[in-house]
Amino acid sequence: MPEIILSMQDITKTYPGVVALSNVSFNIKKGEVHGLLGENGAGKSTLIKVLSGAIKPDSGKIILGDTVYSHFEPRKALDLGIVVIYQELNLIPYLSVFENIFLGNEIMKHKLLDDRVMIEKTRQILKNLQINIDPKQKIKDLSIAYQQMIEIAKAVSQKANIIIMDEPTAPLSKTEVDNLFTLIDNLKKQNISIIYISHRLEEVFALTERVTVLRDGKHISTLDTCSTNRKKLISLMVGREIADTYPPGGYEKNKKVLEVEGLTGKKFKDISFYLKEGEILGIAGLVGAGRTEVGRAIFGADPLVKGKIFIQGKEVKISSPKDSINLGLGLMPEDRKEQGILLKLSVKHNVTLAALKSILKRTFISYRSENNIVNQYIKELGIKTPHLEQKAMFLSGGNQQKIVLAKWMASKSKILIFDEPTRGIDVGAKQEIYELMRKLTREGISIIMISSEMPELIGISDRILVMSNGEIKGELLKKEVTQDKVLELAAGFSGLPEECSDEVK
Repeated sequence: MPEIILSMQDITKTYPGVVALSNVSFNIKKGEVHGLLGENGAGKSTLIKVLSGAIKPDSGKIILGDTVYSHFEPRKALDLGIVVIYQELNLIPYLSVFENIFLGNEIMKHKLLDDRVMIEKTRQILKNLQINIDPKQKIKDLSIAYQQMIEIAKAVSQKANIIIMDEPTAPLSKTEVDNLFTLIDNLKKQNISIIYISHRLEEVFALTERVTVLRDGKHISTLDTCSTNRKKLISLMVGREIADTYPPGGYEKNKKVLEVEGLTGKKFKDISFYLKEGEILGIAGLVGAGRTEVGRAIFGADPLVKGKIFIQGKEVKISSPKDSINLGLGLMPEDRKEQGILLKLSVKHNVTLAALKSILKRTFISYRSENNIVNQYIKELGIKTPHLEQKAMFLSGGNQQKIVLAKWMASKSKILIFDEPTRGIDVGAKQEIYELMRKLTREGISIIMISSEMPELIGISDRILVMSNGEIKGELLKKEVTQDKVLELAAGFSGLPEECSDEVK
């Protein structure tokens, strides 16, 4: 049997009003991929921060090899071979790819940085990971997906004994996920241990030997992956049985609430489509297809080169997010940390940020109205926070995502653009968001949903547009959509719905 190389015993960590971890124990074997599961707020992030030295536990011990530690300092954890790839990216935007990969482990020559060697080593690492990026390119110029891949490359370069991956595939395309799986298999062969955190249970079953489930800061169970199933794991995570289905659609009407004609921007061209009242319109495509850029341009976050936008049949000019908000549009961005939420502001101020006009009484904010609105959405969305004044930075990623959604619900937006709405969200919260999306469509709200998760797109969308290389390659109706058809169009093959084929011929 593989030896246990690390053991965490009775780890406890509390914050004001919150018990993040309560006597949690966890161990990992040499060369093992060990899944760490739980809903947002279950304690997963806190546990790995204890292991990486980012936070100090109140009590408990960590046993690594034959040595017992009360806690680690970050540098000590790195020196011991413990590397974390956090869900929230930890790169320096204005440094290059190679400078980020070797940050803290620079290669020197005669007391000077040896850029040539670091660039060449970075190029080799990227080649092995099948990442086609110039080592001298700035991080700020890369997409979220590529930034995530650089985090993985950085961890590999540090020759870790234990690598902790927190939602590593969330922003990745299928091809990039396959590349990551191949890399993980290679790491296992080198007896490197991996703690794998993911809400995508299909990945957990494909990769892991064992899984540990946390709930409400407590250790619930550790199981051999081959001895359990999806339904049991979900039940352990949420403490109850939940429906694992997509709510039915069919609420859309014939009225077009949004039309775009010939939209052209930096990474897309000649985009035309419509959105009906009460409809969920999915936009699919591989990473780099231009999906996110189209959504941001419609919202006014990025400039348009040309094109027209119509709302309720009337042409509108959108040059900034303020214009969109006034017209009833809302955007849940792909990168919530940088673009969707103000981490240093409270939950209350984040939720009401786009709805200040509705809580003004003459020229002053009505705190009663503000508190009522915030409490309403905290309850409706199940946002876990000790109080309204809690800073958003202290909440889990899933709860931060819910705050972004609450902001646009509070603003009474009639058209919502959701870019990766369930990225980093646990299975229980995903189901809640799907139900909420359908509730919104029943109330006449229309949704554009950009997603990399194929089952999600197929399950929740009424129609799907597929993009490739900045262009729309096809449209698929609910009754005709299949994963194969979506992937074929995403690969760049133009197509039409089957009922149009004969007519075209």
